[in-house]
Amino acid sequence: MAKKGLNSLAAVKLININEYDYPLPDERIAKYPLPERDKSKLLIYRHGEVSESVFNRLPDLLPDKSLVIFNNTRVIQARLLFTKETGAQIEIFCLEPEAPSDYAMSFQSNSQCLWICLVGNVKRWKSTLNRTLLIQDKVVILTVERLKTHSYTHSVLFKWDNPSCSFADILEAAGVLPIPPYLNRDTEKTDIQTYQTVYSKIKGSVAAPTAGLHFTPEVLQALDKKGHKCEELTLHVGAGTFRPVQTDRLGAHEMHAEYLSVNYATIATLIDYEGRITAVGTTSARTLETLYYMGATLAACPDASPEELLFIKQWTPYDNRLPPVTTKEALLLLLNWLSKNNLEKLVASTQILIAPGYRFHVVNNLITNFHQPKSTLLLLVSAFTKGRWKAIYDYALSHDFRFLSYGDSSLLFPHLPL
Repeated sequence: MAKKGLNSLAAVKLININEYDYPLPDERIAKYPLPERDKSKLLIYRHGEVSESVFNRLPDLLPDKSLVIFNNTRVIQARLLFTKETGAQIEIFCLEPEAPSDYAMSFQSNSQCLWICLVGNVKRWKSTLNRTLLIQDKVVILTVERLKTHSYTHSVLFKWDNPSCSFADILEAAGVLPIPPYLNRDTEKTDIQTYQTVYSKIKGSVAAPTAGLHFTPEVLQALDKKGHKCEELTLHVGAGTFRPVQTDRLGAHEMHAEYLSVNYATIATLIDYEGRITAVGTTSARTLETLYYMGATLAACPDASPEELLFIKQWTPYDNRLPPVTTKEALLLLLNWLSKNNLEKLVASTQILIAPGYRFHVVNNLITNFHQPKSTLLLLVSAFTKGRWKAIYDYALSHDFRFLSYGDSSLLFPHLPL
């Protein structure tokens, strides 16, 4: 067993990302969504065969009485622009809160907070930046200071002089919604609505979980009428989702970590619906699979510390030291841990990398858009379809499917029984 695990890890690290490249002409990238979200095309991959339909027929295409899992994260207006007296423009892109590190607490801060940020034109940022805002008819002075530089990010301190305003108010007034860079256009007023899912609730993402952009209230109602059950979890999508793998071999690529939150009741429901679980998007899939490895961690070490349990690293799925527990066993162990610690919600982070060779434990079916060449998201699709991603993407390219965030989507059934 150990030898098999070691071979699996070695094989994954040797994956050549150039084998997951494909030609994507700019005209195939959807720059805007369709006027009606649920009229987008839906590619169906079922046990080796490819066909197509329309997204609003999804409730009829899912297996009977499925459990559909949505990521309810909401995209924040994370880009802030400052123009210096010299005319130089500094762009600050908020990635994740540092102090307070809890998203809700940071957004509720009423005087200052510290965030990890990307900074554009950082060489021109020599001193404190200031910007005057008008929030609810009140003049607010926002002051921004760069405290520390990391490898490619910065710790940025935000301060403002009106305690009646929260940091959420600051971002709402000063920030710009960060649409994907591959759209090659500025954010427009319509993006504020169209680049959010209709069920988005929990602020924190810098990119939308785009598979969910196709859902409408009508489709959600149809799911319920058809007898499917819908549950939500939260994974705040980081800027790393835009970064293609830059190294030839996957072993040299470092995955970005992302915050997640799942209710106790949702984890219990997963057990009831084992074998009938559809993940909406790669973010939901990565969260669900992370839950399994948290349970497996507890199986290996029942007294695991929060630091060991609540952060799943990218190579954990290929670690031969974890016992081969069933999905139900893993989820029950996680529920027991939550009960023992009097927690109704699991709050953690994940760096999990799902690549060819990965065995899915929780997700049975996957709804997902068409992803960038040489991306970790494309690797996940390949893992789910047992390497058949090329046939799927060849079909999409030859049948006028629209690609990336505002593009069409696919419903993937596993190539072989999981």
